[in-house]
Amino acid sequence: MLALVMLINRAGSMVLPFLGVYMTDHLHFSIENSGIVLSFFGIGSVIGSWFGGMITDKIGEYKVQSLSLLLSVPLFCLIPLFKTEAGLAGIILLQSIVSETFRPANSVAITKYARPENITRAFSLNRMAVNLGFSIGPALGGILSAISYEFLFFSNALAALLAGLMYIWFFRKRTRLAKQKARNVKEAVVIKKENSPYQDGKFLIYCFFCMLFSICFFQLFSTLTIFYKDTAHLSQQNIGYILAYSGFLIVLLEMGFVQLAEKYFSLGFTMLIGTFLCGFSYAMLGFDYSMVTLVVSMTLLCIGEIWTLPFMSTITALRSGANNKGAYMGLNGMSFSIAFIITPYIGTLIADKLGFNTLWIGTGVLALLIAAAFYFIVPWMLKGKETTKEIKYNEE
Repeated sequence: MLALVMLINRAGSMVLPFLGVYMTDHLHFSIENSGIVLSFFGIGSVIGSWFGGMITDKIGEYKVQSLSLLLSVPLFCLIPLFKTEAGLAGIILLQSIVSETFRPANSVAITKYARPENITRAFSLNRMAVNLGFSIGPALGGILSAISYEFLFFSNALAALLAGLMYIWFFRKRTRLAKQKARNVKEAVVIKKENSPYQDGKFLIYCFFCMLFSICFFQLFSTLTIFYKDTAHLSQQNIGYILAYSGFLIVLLEMGFVQLAEKYFSLGFTMLIGTFLCGFSYAMLGFDYSMVTLVVSMTLLCIGEIWTLPFMSTITALRSGANNKGAYMGLNGMSFSIAFIITPYIGTLIADKLGFNTLWIGTGVLALLIAAAFYFIVPWMLKGKETTKEIKYNEE
């Protein structure tokens, strides 16, 4: 049900991939100013991830997810009313804060409802829902934006409303029962005080490299669509189709590729391969941008994503304790959110001043260095912790 709620919510995710095109094509902002406005989404994500992680540990993941989904609805509807750079940046900042509080709460819910031996596959199932929704959303978004960009924002609002209502309907009773059970055993349980993730030096280093990886990967949501439009000369419909292809490919491959990695690879080696493939997929675009190359590049990016993002969440869960998972998930989410601030501005600035070829090749080189860092950092950080390789997948 968590995955189904996520599917409905992300099926309406038409706004972010087309926001850069919306600003440059419809509102006639410069590429650089569009990057600055997109950075406010990242600022809101940082605030939302921090706040969401903090309040999840205090009031529970149910209330946080419910409020985030329902409050997103009016904010999506307000976005088309803002036509200036400052106004659009402000409403995107507010909307991002509200919507991003959902992520750490959702991650905690996954760790709550999944069996320990299935945690990576549980994150993968949720990501499959995200990507299936992301396949539907941009494909529809490309069609709708050709008619009216306002349809994108209203469709996102409708999807958030449906997801919120379904989540409340299904989980309200289960959350009440869980609270009652917790009250019944409260006096018999001693809650261990656990350290803050902000004092965990090894985890902070890991999050720093997660941020660097995200700076590379999140070109997908900002500069890549502008590159498709302005340099590769794809229509809005074709941009939607290639993004939809990426989502469907992940849905088809993710569970099998995740199980393959769990069975044969260590966590460090999986992160190495995944990060390298993501970087290589971008570097290809610095040499050719024919349709064949665009499809091959997106295919490699998808495989790299499969072997990176769900395992980042697993590593975070393994590093955290029983009572501070929200804070750990929130801090790790902040590393992605900071990248959302940096990526659009740096990406569009490099593309504008030095050209897209420099951007893509530079992204590939940076990703190669990050891949090597993950290979050494992950086992160092999880030394003494139970890893997915040490969990027996049976029904003992």
